[in-house]
Amino acid sequence: MKVRVGFVGAGGIAKVHMKLLAENENVRLTAVTDVASSAADHAASLYGMKPYADYREMLEQESIDALFICVPPFAHGQLELDALERGIHLFVEKPVGLDMDTVNRIAEKISESQVITSTGYCLRYQEGIAQAKEYLQDKTIAMVRGHYLTRFVETPWWREQEKSGGQLVEQATHTLDLIRYLAGDIRNVYAHMALRVFHDVPGLDIPDVGSINLLMESGAVGHLDTSFTQLDHRTGIEILGRDFRVEISGGTVAIVEKERTIIYKSTTDMYKAQDDAFIQAVLTGNRGLVLAPYEEAAKTLQVTLAANESALSDRVVHV
Repeated sequence: MKVRVGFVGAGGIAKVHMKLLAENENVRLTAVTDVASSAADHAASLYGMKPYADYREMLEQESIDALFICVPPFAHGQLELDALERGIHLFVEKPVGLDMDTVNRIAEKISESQVITSTGYCLRYQEGIAQAKEYLQDKTIAMVRGHYLTRFVETPWWREQEKSGGQLVEQATHTLDLIRYLAGDIRNVYAHMALRVFHDVPGLDIPDVGSINLLMESGAVGHLDTSFTQLDHRTGIEILGRDFRVEISGGTVAIVEKERTIIYKSTTDMYKAQDDAFIQAVLTGNRGLVLAPYEEAAKTLQVTLAANESALSDRVVHV
């Protein structure tokens, strides 16, 4: 049996998923739609899919087992609900929306269904993360330090708060999600954000720097710094406890203690691991293969939106 896969969205990250899924012997790439018809046509020609101008028509006409939703943050919502009505398994790229009421409604529909979901939090599948998570299970975490520092993104919708949610919601969400995955849920946030140096970019209204203080449910404290003012790209997390720390930088995970340091260097494709796990879950019904189901992505989104609210109100926001 092959999983018949459809795509809503044929740009950026969708191209990565298509290439990897085309290599999976358990997948048949079936149909694709995009608001830019040329993008859908091109993807269809590469992978033997049927292109559609509208996702509703695609869902109506095609027999699809699993749908990859690769759209900008502002476009999420109704298309997930329409797919759920048809019992289609969902892979939803991050962030899963910008409105928690809509996201919670989708999450509720998912919980009432037999649909298997996965989301685009690929860092959970990186080599070494499983070992780090296991190592931290019985440890008392004191502090978490994270950063996501990178370049400006040229995509027009990315620079608009109402369409992207800002850098924390759209980009640094990866780092925040990994903090949650390894160190546990977050109780409250207190954030400062500002537009300091990118005033000359037309239509830009998102902060170019942000610093988010975190209080974890465990009582640990932490922070996450974000910026797109840099010439290069750096992301990382440090999780600190008494006489130990876990360091994550790029594709390297290090566990540092007094007498030893264990280093794991990623040699596999985390996107492939993520996509293969979802397809196998659909085939077998084993939800445990998916490390970032929709409800987990919803929790990460809630924290990032709370940070945006905190920055606007200059107060602590409880999650």
